[in-house]
Amino acid sequence: MSRRRRLALLSLAVLLLAGIGLLHWLLQPQRLAPALLGMAGNALGLEISASGVGEYRLRGTPQLIVRGVTVREPGAATPLLTADRVFISVPWSTLRARGRELTAVRLELDAPVLDLAALQSWLSRRPAGETRIPTLTDGIRVDGGRIRGDDWSLERIDLRIPRLEAGQPLRGQVQAHYRGGELQAPLDLAFHLRRLGEDGGLGVAGQATPAGKDWRLPTRLRLSAYLRQAESRLERAVLGASAHYLAGATRQPFALGVAGPLEFADGLRLRPAAFALRGQGAMPSLDAAGELGLEDGLLLDWRGRLAGWPDAWPALPPPLGRSTSSLPFALAYRGTTDLADIAHLRLQREDARFDARFRLFEVMDWLHALQAGGGSPLPPLSGRFTAPRLEVSGATLEGVDLQLDDPALPAPESAP
Repeated sequence: MSRRRRLALLSLAVLLLAGIGLLHWLLQPQRLAPALLGMAGNALGLEISASGVGEYRLRGTPQLIVRGVTVREPGAATPLLTADRVFISVPWSTLRARGRELTAVRLELDAPVLDLAALQSWLSRRPAGETRIPTLTDGIRVDGGRIRGDDWSLERIDLRIPRLEAGQPLRGQVQAHYRGGELQAPLDLAFHLRRLGEDGGLGVAGQATPAGKDWRLPTRLRLSAYLRQAESRLERAVLGASAHYLAGATRQPFALGVAGPLEFADGLRLRPAAFALRGQGAMPSLDAAGELGLEDGLLLDWRGRLAGWPDAWPALPPPLGRSTSSLPFALAYRGTTDLADIAHLRLQREDARFDARFRLFEVMDWLHALQAGGGSPLPPLSGRFTAPRLEVSGATLEGVDLQLDDPALPAPESAP
C-alpha cells in the first residue's frame, strides 16, 4: 500500500472517529435536549428551557423526556407555560428540517400550568398569519394540568387528543375542575372541531356540575356553533342543557335552551341571545332575550315573559291569582360567579307591578321552607309592589302600594 493511500485511510479513520465522537457528544441528553427545545422555541418565537433531562431514544423514531420545562416570551418575567415532565417523539425528518417543519409523533405533558395573561400577551404580539400549528400524528396527552385566569382557574385538566393537524378534523376529550370564588364546577366534555386552524363547525357535549356552598347543579349539555377564529367568536351558537338544582332535600329539575353569538376574546359574552327555561315545582318556565357574560364576574340581563305563576310559589290574591296572562319581567345581575350578590327583578301582571332586589339562593331557601310548612311569611328581599285593586280575606283594597325592606341588603345602586 502506498504512503499516500495509507495517509488517506488514516485521515478518513481520524475523521470517522472524530465524527462519532462529535455525534456522541451532541446526542448526550444534556446537549440534545437544549438543541431540540431551542429549535422548537425559535420556530414559535419563545424561550424554552428545561432544568432536567430524563431519558432519550434514537433508534426508530427519536424520543426525549425532559423535566422542569419553562416556556416564556423573550424577556418576559412570567412564564407562559411550565411543566413537570414533557415527553416528545419527533421523526428524523423534523430534526433534519431544523424547525422549518413542525411535525412530531406524540406530545405528553405532566402537570403543565398555563398562564392565560402571558399567553394572550404572546399571541397579541404575533404577526398575523404566523402562528404555526404543529402536527402530532399520535396526538396529545395532558395529565394534571392547570390554566390560571385573573380570578379563576381550571384545574386537574386531563386532555386526550388522538391526532392534531392543521386543516383536519380535531376530536378530543377533556376533564377539568373550574374554580372561581365560591363556585366550583367539575367538567367532563367531548369536543369536535371540523377543521383545526380554520373557521368551521364546533360541537361540545358532556357533563358539568356547578356547585356553591350549599347547592349543586348536575347538568348534561350539548353545544353546537360555527367558529370564527379571527373574531374570537362563535356564531349561531345553540346550547341545550338538562339540569337538576340540588340543595339539601330539594330537587328541582329544569331544561335550558340558549341561542345566539358567543364572544370569547376577553372573557365570555353571549349577546344578543334568546333564552328558554322550562322548570317544574318552584322553578319557573320563561322565555327571554338579552345577554349573559363571564368577565370580571357574572353578568346577566334578561327581558322576557314568565309563562305563568308557578304553583309552588305563594298564591297571588285575586284578581291577580285568577289571571292566566303571562308576566313580563326584567332580570339583571352583576356580581360574583356563584350568584351570591344581589339580583334585580321587575315583574308585571296586567296593572300590578313588582320591583325587587334579592339574593337568589336566599329566596330559593325561603321558598323551600314555605313548601315544608315553615319559615317566615315574608320573603328575604327589598322592593315595592303596586296594584290598583286586591282582594284579601274578603276585603277589597284599592290603590295598593306595599314596601318591603330586608335590612340584610345594602342600599340599591340601580334598577334594571
